[in-house]
Amino acid sequence: MIAVATAADIGGRRRFIAPPREAVDAACFAQPIYAGLSDVHDLLMAPSWPTIASLDARLALPDAHLAEQDETLLADGLHYETRIAERGQIATRADNWHDLFNALIWARYPHIKRALNRQQCRHIAAMAPGQRNRAQAALTQFDESGVIVRVREPALLRAWDQHDWSALLVNGAGQWRRGDIAVAAVIGHALLEQALVPERLLVGKCVVVQGDDDATAIAAVAQAIADGVLLNDPLELRPLPLAGIPGWHARQDAGFHARADYFRPLREGRAYPAALG
Repeated sequence: MIAVATAADIGGRRRFIAPPREAVDAACFAQPIYAGLSDVHDLLMAPSWPTIASLDARLALPDAHLAEQDETLLADGLHYETRIAERGQIATRADNWHDLFNALIWARYPHIKRALNRQQCRHIAAMAPGQRNRAQAALTQFDESGVIVRVREPALLRAWDQHDWSALLVNGAGQWRRGDIAVAAVIGHALLEQALVPERLLVGKCVVVQGDDDATAIAAVAQAIADGVLLNDPLELRPLPLAGIPGWHARQDAGFHARADYFRPLREGRAYPAALG
């Protein structure tokens, strides 16, 4: 069965609705975007959903636990992020791909998720109810669509600075294969949810780290978020058309990287921060 996503209009915007579990082909989880979750593929490929209690026991999150999101939980009136910080409860909807992937990322990258939560809470406390600042937008974008990329070849970063997608992804294909540039971690649980439909052309919101070790790059991002020196504005995040990475999409034919609707040119005046590290 082929997974088909639908969309709903929310305030004039189209929101992705994931396909039902039974419509997702298990082969989907062989995509590179899921490589960081290889030890929990059984939770993704099983015919039935794990209960929140069994998922919580399996993941054994440090200093937090999954709490089923129901009327009783929501009756406390707390903000989602505040509930995590004050009670260690991560509100999680049953039978829901988005929240399942969120839980798996909490288990895989707890230091990053905890740093994101602490910064969100800091800004929530400083803002009037119902208002959000640019830092909150940046934190949310990274939480939902974030990717950590490590680079050890400066020429690749210069090509990315200019949205020279041919130099970065086509001429640079061998450098991706050699590890001169690589995806160190996919943080965004919304990206993982949307990848359930492999035909979708996804764009990651990236933080770049100079170096050649994935674990070191991930730790550097977690520390920078915790210190408040990263993700203070959405413009810090670099877009990366993930389907253009060598081996990340089935239809990378000769004209694929010329699609200007996906591989977009650099906007006038747009500039990106230097890599961490």
